[in-house]
Amino acid sequence: MSGLSEDSFVSGGLDHVGLTVPDLGRSLTFFTDCLGWEKIGERPDYPAAFVSDGTVKITLWQVADKNSSVNFNRRQNVGLHHLALKTRSEADFAQLFARVSAWPGTGVEFAPQISGAGPKMHFMIYEPGGCRIEFTFDPRGVRGSAG
Repeated sequence: MSGLSEDSFVSGGLDHVGLTVPDLGRSLTFFTDCLGWEKIGERPDYPAAFVSDGTVKITLWQVADKNSSVNFNRRQNVGLHHLALKTRSEADFAQLFARVSAWPGTGVEFAPQISGAGPKMHFMIYEPGGCRIEFTFDPRGVRGSAG
């Protein structure tokens, strides 16, 4: 990162991502039961739930009023365009697509395909609460890979 000046802020990494969802229960179930993540906390008074896979933490916030909420439009709204999570292997990537694409309420924007010029692969889904999530696999990040 040679472009940073001496007084630039350099983060210690990503702490968590917060997603607002219309149905906390449905989104929480997607992360815990479909993805196998652990619920690591909650704030019933908000309401909110916190999930993690041991590496990434996500806060799921229940929208205050479902009836007046507006679905996110990635081309019109300022803010999170999508959340991108990487998989550890091509087998994990394929198995994950099979599992999430069959999960009730999940929408598939596109099935696994090469990202850009490759060799990275990705697919994009909408979890049951409507949040757009990309899953990726890049063989160049695998130990022993020639890429």
